[in-house]
Amino acid sequence: MILGPLRPAPGRPVPAPLLTELTALYAGRRDFHALSGDFPDPDDIREEQVASALADEAAHPDAEVLLARSGGRLVGIAITLARHPDPADPDPWIGLLMIDAAVERRGYGRRLAAALEDRFRAAGRTGVRLAVLENHPAALAFWTALGFEVIGHRPDRQLGRPCAVLRKPLPRLRTPRRAARVAVVDPDGAVFLLRYDNVEVGVHWALPGGGLEAGESPREGALRELREETGWTDLEPGPLLCTWEHDVTHGGVPVHRHEHVYVTCGPRREPVGPRLTAAHAADGILTWRWWSREELSAAPEPLWPPDLARLLDERRAF
Repeated sequence: MILGPLRPAPGRPVPAPLLTELTALYAGRRDFHALSGDFPDPDDIREEQVASALADEAAHPDAEVLLARSGGRLVGIAITLARHPDPADPDPWIGLLMIDAAVERRGYGRRLAAALEDRFRAAGRTGVRLAVLENHPAALAFWTALGFEVIGHRPDRQLGRPCAVLRKPLPRLRTPRRAARVAVVDPDGAVFLLRYDNVEVGVHWALPGGGLEAGESPREGALRELREETGWTDLEPGPLLCTWEHDVTHGGVPVHRHEHVYVTCGPRREPVGPRLTAAHAADGILTWRWWSREELSAAPEPLWPPDLARLLDERRAF
């Protein structure tokens, strides 16, 4: 689906072929217009009426009219408002989202809504609002299914129609980040963990490891990180224990991390090396310790990955 702006204005009318497409789209949503009262006769929506309505919307300095096309066909229209007239309202608004009735139930509505959210998020906005007519439960169900929540009720500014006001927060998109770690298990079955403090998730225990560098395989990254964080140069990552995904903030950037976790055997010992203090400070590492399987199962602070004790038990060779 491709989203593009429409900028109708006095002296620059909508091209005739496009106006015909838009009128057909509007006319196909007869039931909505019967509820909204936007047109005098919802059974007879005319091109000049659609052109006038779009020109009125576009005349607002903060409004944007967006057309959605798929395979060259007009499948939807959206009208947004970057700023509400109420100065106490910090959010942009979706004033209209309408999909061609001939292609409904094919996911275009959800895709168009997601595209609008992406545009607002890219502009640094942290939330978006819209109003749903109180007599339109299908629209309310659609928007709440997308994560919008009702935050109030009030008449709309134009026609005084009873509306529910909905809002959805727009958290910052996370950057994908690949990472790898190693579970080092001593001869008695204890595993070595580092205690981290992260600005987003707080204090937790995790295996030695971290993000991969450019061109680095998970196994290569796991080995490098293990050596940097422990100083142990005589260990190699063994078989893959698991993969898992989680959210965290790295270097001030919210990331979604996909981790490969390997397992290996090693002697029980302390980390060594002159660079450990600096490496641990840079990664937010507070301390370290060896954990028995029983201690893992009853840990008072979060462990990453959460099912570490079970995963290790299933690897009976370790």
